[in-house]
Amino acid sequence: MEALIRHTRLVCAALVGAAAAIATLSAAAAPAAPSPVQTQVYALDGHRVTLDVFLAAGPVRGAAILSHGFTRSRTTLAGHAQALADAGVLALTPDLPCTFDFRCNARAIAVLVGSLRAGGTFGAPVERIMLVGFSAGALSSLLAADTPGVVGFVGLDPFDRTMTGEAERLGLAAAGRLRTEALLLRAPPTRCNAEAVAAPWGTVLPALWRDELIAGSSHCDFESPTDWMCRLACGDTDPARQQRVRQGLLDAAARWMH
Repeated sequence: MEALIRHTRLVCAALVGAAAAIATLSAAAAPAAPSPVQTQVYALDGHRVTLDVFLAAGPVRGAAILSHGFTRSRTTLAGHAQALADAGVLALTPDLPCTFDFRCNARAIAVLVGSLRAGGTFGAPVERIMLVGFSAGALSSLLAADTPGVVGFVGLDPFDRTMTGEAERLGLAAAGRLRTEALLLRAPPTRCNAEAVAAPWGTVLPALWRDELIAGSSHCDFESPTDWMCRLACGDTDPARQQRVRQGLLDAAARWMH
């Protein structure tokens, strides 16, 4: 009987130890909690703008400002912002104040860059800032990419336009003057990217790092998260294509945020 009791105790101890080991391994394998997000209302170039601030995980390597497309909102780039924050980049997603005035949006982005460099509102001063823009947001970001402190520009399936009374497309003219290093991630021509109207940027950007055409991608593949409205108008998304976009952003952060 005593031998049976001792055996039972040994078995129970082994089971408890195994359970503890499994719990430890499960905790180690569990994904880290996402970085905290703060929503703020901020004055940018005379406009009251709502923006989400994704705090960097660990020491801040730099900052990123992510700008949405036509009639979209800051929420459509939250996934990209979270991924950058998890990589140590302070990420901001503002609701752009001026729907069709790209220069107005660029001025607001430039003010935000200045605030990041000055410190205070968003924490300690940040020296290195990358601008990320989707569609029309890429045009506004491009126009602001010569702001002091900006070390890189990413255009996600960008858009361009000729403004009333002007002979040259706004973005193409700005691209030819920009000395900031640039990454373009693009979809094939569709109605939603105005038949790849911004593709010529890659031929004139003096500091072009990479111009990547993602075969088969839709305009919506470049948002994160996108929604049914985008997919209805512009085509379905694909996880593999979306991952290529995400990896491009992380590559840019690794290159510029050091």
